[in-house]
Amino acid sequence: MNDNDKFTKYKGKVHDGTEFTAPYPVSRLAPQIKLLDLAREIESADKVINVRVSAKLQVIVDQIKALQEEAQIVLATATMDQELHKVQCNFRKVPGSLYHLYQRKDGGRYFSMLTPADWADKPPHDFIDSYYLNNDMSWTAASAKTQGEDTRELVRRLLTLSLTDDH
Repeated sequence: MNDNDKFTKYKGKVHDGTEFTAPYPVSRLAPQIKLLDLAREIESADKVINVRVSAKLQVIVDQIKALQEEAQIVLATATMDQELHKVQCNFRKVPGSLYHLYQRKDGGRYFSMLTPADWADKPPHDFIDSYYLNNDMSWTAASAKTQGEDTRELVRRLLTLSLTDDH
């Protein structure tokens, strides 16, 4: 045993990096690492991690709620489509065509190709609404189709304006 070995307390591998990355003090002038300081650092890290995890979980909860709402809309639309396909119709329905829904006094409903205007605004039964039969066999109310066309027209105009502004 030489003189240097008797003063060495640590027998493990010595840190090879810089003193700033050492897991222990490397100088007598280095600040003391107290157990209380380490506990505070761990507590602080736990708080930050908990806040971050809570925020991410809240985003997931919001997404789940949005998906549930979307699922309810899809199911309601499917139910309406099924009900409209069961309505009495004395002709072959062609996708892309507009059909007009009427209701008799006894509650029975039927599709007609005639609009209320075709009846001189005095149809024989109560007019409910007009529906487009889409290619995927879903139904779209004529009023909703008009709103969609208005939106497409607005987008087209905005694109036209932005293209003319660039040149």
